[in-house]
Amino acid sequence: MPPVVIITGASRGIGAATAEWLTKAGANTVLIGRRRESLLQTENEIKLMGGRTLSLAIDIANSTDCQKSIQQCLDQFGQLDALINNAGIVEPLATIADSDPEEWRYNIEVNLVGAYYLSKAAIPALRQQRGRIINVSSGAGNHAIQAASAYCAAKAALTHFTRVLAAEEPLLTAIAVRPGVVDTQMQTTIRCEGSKTMPPDQIAYYQNLKYENELAPPSVPARSIAWLALRSPSAWSGRFVNYDDPDIINSAKKSV
Repeated sequence: MPPVVIITGASRGIGAATAEWLTKAGANTVLIGRRRESLLQTENEIKLMGGRTLSLAIDIANSTDCQKSIQQCLDQFGQLDALINNAGIVEPLATIADSDPEEWRYNIEVNLVGAYYLSKAAIPALRQQRGRIINVSSGAGNHAIQAASAYCAAKAALTHFTRVLAAEEPLLTAIAVRPGVVDTQMQTTIRCEGSKTMPPDQIAYYQNLKYENELAPPSVPARSIAWLALRSPSAWSGRFVNYDDPDIINSAKKSV
């Protein structure tokens, strides 16, 4: 049976590109996202590649939806080999003093709590396969970015959540990965909205990343994430790794 991998945030960007790399490697995929129309675009691409896939339009901030999605995966494919918690939002872009409490809370729910909901629901099935949980974190978890407190806090927590998960679940391999600066909708949001709240030098940095072609296409970190989901060694469990680590990049090019 081919490996079965769930990818959140699979309607576009890194998530969609990861699903395509997984399909090329022979895996079956379960695509999770909030917008059915966008998910169907990814699903159609995968089917054109000859892959088997299931798309589920849910909000990962909803615990019940997360539990149902794991069961739907098992009903469809009979197993689960890896979970990639990739879904994320950067909003609200506001200082702590000026932020909206509900928007701040929702950011934490999507970036952190959703990963918890899905991981908790997936653990029994993943134990059977000695599977993997790959959490797409960020360098923002290690750096203070003004007007992005919720995102920074959530990604820092997600990285440490990964370490705790690795300590508690010796049958699983849990890894957090930094995907780098990528040409995604999130970067577009920062460039468009950040100028209202971020210091001038900070927003200039993000704008220059785009104008100087320093943003990686989603397919680049996605290939590393796909490899981590399929083949990362158990000895790495609990680590926070960079997508462009030479060991990861070289291994991914050989097998994904």
